Amino acid sequence: MEALHIQGLKKSFGGLPAIAEVWLSVEAGEYRLIIGLNGAGKTTLFNLLTGDLPADAGSILLFESNVTRLATHKRVHLGLARTYQIITLFPQDTLVHNVALSLLGLTKARWNSFGSLSSALYGEARTVLAKVGLETLAQRPIAEVSYGEKRRVEIAMALAQKPRLLLLDEPLAGLSREERGTVKQVIGAIPRETTVVMIEHDMDTALDMADRITVLHYGRVIVEGTRAQVVADPKTREVYLGY
Repeated sequence: MEALHIQGLKKSFGGLPAIAEVWLSVEAGEYRLIIGLNGAGKTTLFNLLTGDLPADAGSILLFESNVTRLATHKRVHLGLARTYQIITLFPQDTLVHNVALSLLGLTKARWNSFGSLSSALYGEARTVLAKVGLETLAQRPIAEVSYGEKRRVEIAMALAQKPRLLLLDEPLAGLSREERGTVKQVIGAIPRETTVVMIEHDMDTALDMADRITVLHYGRVIVEGTRAQVVADPKTREVYLGY
């Protein structure tokens, strides 16, 4: 079964194509890496998949359901979750409160009689924080943790939604070597019942993390295959090395 099937997707801004035409299929349980230089259209593609941007043409199938014209929240309820290239967290709130907030709307256990988030939500949030190695920092404000830990909180918020398809927008960007290693371990531990699609601009950073790799260039898929196939393809060398 395909988790994601994109047919002829297009998006332009001011008459200039950001996504010229993309055809892409991702199998359920697959780990897919989408790489490309800055400006290749990677984040625009994610914004089209989530409904943050409307497509000009083409279609998006999520687990065989056509979601091309669906609102973002309806795609979420079909099992789609994502992280963003720019971290968006509530800095004065604790890690556990940020994760608990991400659960609102996905569970009936929303509020207690005092108008606060329920203990059930906080319990579930702590469980998810443990999955990303942050359970000991659950009560610490976001403003007091490192950038790499913030990245893990954002992944935890996405995982809390129990996604069938998880989109990760450059989760390794801006991290130190040690932080990249930690975040890669967290991503690698995501169970296979969740399909993962991750975008990166640094080819060397994440090539070892994927079953299949897609190279995006000026809004088009130019290479697709295994790591060995993508690295060996002359079009990849042309894009990244200039020859």
